[in-house]
Amino acid sequence: MSKLICPALPNIPWQDRPQDSAAPLWRCRENPIIGRNPLPGVARVFNSAVVPYEGAFIGVFRGEQTNGVPYIYLGHSADGVRWSFDTEKIPFVDKDGNPAQPVYAYDPRLVKVEDTYYAIWCQDFYGASIGMAETRDFKTFTRLENPFIPFNRNAVLFPRKIGGMYVMLSRPSDSGHTPFGDIFLSQSPDLEFWGRHRHVMGHSGNWWENLKVGGGAAPIETDEGWLLFYHGVTGTCNGYVYSVGGAILDREEPSKVLYRCKTFLLTPEEWYEERGFVPNVCFPCAALADSDTGRIAVYYGCADSYVGLAFTTVDEITAYIKDNSETSETDREAGVR
Repeated sequence: MSKLICPALPNIPWQDRPQDSAAPLWRCRENPIIGRNPLPGVARVFNSAVVPYEGAFIGVFRGEQTNGVPYIYLGHSADGVRWSFDTEKIPFVDKDGNPAQPVYAYDPRLVKVEDTYYAIWCQDFYGASIGMAETRDFKTFTRLENPFIPFNRNAVLFPRKIGGMYVMLSRPSDSGHTPFGDIFLSQSPDLEFWGRHRHVMGHSGNWWENLKVGGGAAPIETDEGWLLFYHGVTGTCNGYVYSVGGAILDREEPSKVLYRCKTFLLTPEEWYEERGFVPNVCFPCAALADSDTGRIAVYYGCADSYVGLAFTTVDEITAYIKDNSETSETDREAGVR
């Protein structure tokens, strides 16, 4: 039996596994839970992040505006399934309270560390790079220093300090539709100065992720290690295909991969995953977990057009990753660097 190391979340969105399903993740019957044109001036919402807040749920959402420029909007939900959105973009400020809006912002993550919530996204800083902001009340979002120089994407902050340090995953890239990418880990004492960079994992020889990999949802702590839902990408004659992968990282040295599933956990199969602005994309960005029941809910972007929701349990998903892992004992000791 695996154990989640996180607070209880009794109102976590949940649906039992369908009787005809044997997959490690099963889809919400209401998918896509966010459709097209969800608010004025926004054509599509996808690749977004959710956290529990004051007995309900709140999130930062990638809103592709009708002028084509992506930005981040705040969303609210009582049940984690049905969402409403603020009509205005999130108003970022600097530490002096002055407006500090990025040129664009997309693929946000949202993580609570101690008593502060951190939003992390991709933006322009002389090329694709990472932006960060902090908030305690979801009314004031204060920009922090950019953690890395260009070019970088898919930054994911761990939900607690490890060895007294903040820890973040990212994927160094170029400034285009990156045809490559490995996941790296970086550490910081203060969210300003980042170092102790470590390679976590690259694309594998498995065909479903033989092009690149990148961080997904914030890692979930379990007694067996950090459960990581990430995205793996393959190239086909008709373009890229994005699927959801799974790995377990060492709790105190998370650059070490203990187990890495050699098969995907979720891949485009439904119409809203296969058909959209960018077809054939399942892109995980957030996960909720309930320590009392072991339930996990994963939010993922669908075809760069919608938001989907899928479910699993910590017992089922860790067992599946371990049973289908190709990581050897030697690799585990070495950390697959």
